[in-house]
Amino acid sequence: MHFTSEQRLDDGVLEREFTLGEIPGTLWTPGSAAPVPLILMAHNNGLPRRESRLVARARHSAAYGYAVAAIDAPGCGDRPRSVADERARADLRRAMQAGEPVDEIFESFIGPLVEKTVPEWQSTLDALLTLPEIGGPVGYAGWTAVGIRLAVAEPRIAAAGFFAGGYVPRAQREEARQVTIPLLFLLQWDDEGNPRQRALDLFDAFGTKEKTLHANMGGHTGTPWFEVDDGNRFLGRHLK
Repeated sequence: MHFTSEQRLDDGVLEREFTLGEIPGTLWTPGSAAPVPLILMAHNNGLPRRESRLVARARHSAAYGYAVAAIDAPGCGDRPRSVADERARADLRRAMQAGEPVDEIFESFIGPLVEKTVPEWQSTLDALLTLPEIGGPVGYAGWTAVGIRLAVAEPRIAAAGFFAGGYVPRAQREEARQVTIPLLFLLQWDDEGNPRQRALDLFDAFGTKEKTLHANMGGHTGTPWFEVDDGNRFLGRHLK
């Protein structure tokens, strides 16, 4: 892991950019000198790590006393996109503009993206846990499809918060039955791109006995800010 820049923000949080091989990422840590728990924060469907909503959540969680890491998934953010990536995204834009079904298009690139992204998160986790300022345990927040796979494959993750707004491939919906860690699931009741019943069925499928559903009125980007605080408290119960 190579740190390429750092800055101390006005809330006392230290923001550092890093690279790990081809993986670009950002790490936010609080001002505390003591080792702190780690949150892996992934934006739904692989949007860039510098997306303003993700950055705001990451900074808030770091100020709350966590180390927070985000990376760009393959083909997203600062990563180069393949011809297949560009074609899938163009097909998706056309279908959405025409009001056509988009599930099969999502399946064609979200499933493979999960397969490529999860090993990169695991490599990033390996590197982050060698830093003296990070003491574990580890939580996860954000993109549900990747989070399901990580929760099943990665025993170092102790608890997770998932956002129901991203598309979850069919394979991950079945895999959800193997998730056994404590879980907080956020649902926007009027999310135009996420059928409500599908999200409720997914919540029902999670195998953990400790799961909580928070549903709020509003569309995809309307999650109330207080859910960030609630998410930090939820993770605090399991990470601190």
